[in-house]
Amino acid sequence: MKVGFIGAGSMGSLLVEAFIRAGAMRPGDIAVSSRTHARAEALANRFSGLCVTSNAEVAKQAHLLFLCVKPVDYRDVLHEIAPGVRPEQIVVSITSPVKLAQLEKLLPCKAVKIIPSIANAAHAGALLLMWGTRLENGDRELLTALFSKIGRIAEISEDDVRAASDISSCGPAFFAYLIDAFADAAVTQSGLERQTAIALASEMLLGTARLLIEHGFSTAELQSRVSVPGGITAAALETLQAHLGDAFKAVLRVTHAKFAEDLEKVERMLFPPSP
Repeated sequence: MKVGFIGAGSMGSLLVEAFIRAGAMRPGDIAVSSRTHARAEALANRFSGLCVTSNAEVAKQAHLLFLCVKPVDYRDVLHEIAPGVRPEQIVVSITSPVKLAQLEKLLPCKAVKIIPSIANAAHAGALLLMWGTRLENGDRELLTALFSKIGRIAEISEDDVRAASDISSCGPAFFAYLIDAFADAAVTQSGLERQTAIALASEMLLGTARLLIEHGFSTAELQSRVSVPGGITAAALETLQAHLGDAFKAVLRVTHAKFAEDLEKVERMLFPPSP
């Protein structure tokens, strides 16, 4: 199966590498184009057999076509590839403000939306999946098998994409920030080496995730198992609750407001109002 990637930025490159490393795709079956040609060439240098070509040629060759471009670039890319896109092809968009209905209106092919995570580079984390209306059962089976190679598939409604993305896609940055803050506090308080603190916090986070996912712990149960009444952890949790407060609610208010702006911009860009 020929696979195309339009866009070789951070997430496009991540997906190409993740699929190849997982054995889900062969470099010789992949064609890549990018506005920044050097990024596509860098992938070709790392994975022998991978082809670098134009947007139009990638769209023409690929049975499965990933659109890994920013919202602002969508109109030009769709205009460029639309003449060569065929009904039997599947377009996979990774850009959350671009709606499946918009893709199906502008292209004659089948459409799917996924929101990957940087954690997929480690073949971990969630991969959000939303189906278009033209897919057949065989298409769904093919894509489910492919995407599950690099992460845990979470099928969601497109209406939930922002909140789900906040957790699965933005979350790694948020929790990396928290690990940094946690490690810095340990260094300041005790003189522990920073790399040791980072390593300990990272292993702790990995183990906590496994307890929640693989061992059936709830978040409340995990807190109660670690926090003995009157103990050190219980006292520290009270302090954390007092200082953290509604921080994550505030964070999500910001992401949702920015997303609403992006939705309006994409709609105006793809379907300009009549003069």
